[in-house]
Amino acid sequence: MIDEKVAGKTFSLDELCLLTGFPKRTVRYYIQLGLVSRPIGEARGAKYADEHLGQLLRVKKLSSDGVSLERIKEILAGGDSPVPHRLRRPGAVDVRSHIYVAPGVEIQIDPKEAGLTPEQLRGLVGELMRFLGGIAEEGTAEKSAESGAFAEGVLAEEDESRK
Repeated sequence: MIDEKVAGKTFSLDELCLLTGFPKRTVRYYIQLGLVSRPIGEARGAKYADEHLGQLLRVKKLSSDGVSLERIKEILAGGDSPVPHRLRRPGAVDVRSHIYVAPGVEIQIDPKEAGLTPEQLRGLVGELMRFLGGIAEEGTAEKSAESGAFAEGVLAEEDESRK
């Protein structure tokens, strides 16, 4: 996770912010919350090691996955690492792809939760459309066979009534 070039090195707050993409204020806030260890030294002379960089990158990853800071703190303290599925609450916003496949058939996919690339999603939809096309062809063949049998039955009844 941490590049060999920075392993074992110490960083100033500015360098750490540059490497993580966090503003100084956010790094200080995460230290205050206990998400990141305190720096080595005090004030302007404070230094940060690759341990701090790793902690910040882990917080960034979990945060971008939608994990709350409270839950991140639990995970970093040794709690269960797998993030439990969040229950939807009233007013929660979910972004989903809504795909029209065929008349009466639509699917909704949560891109993050499904973990499918756009290519995989297109492949899934293509396979589903082929599958539904096959069912439609079978249904058409069955209907024509049924209507043919029905027509034969009607004709047979008419022949019987004529005798």
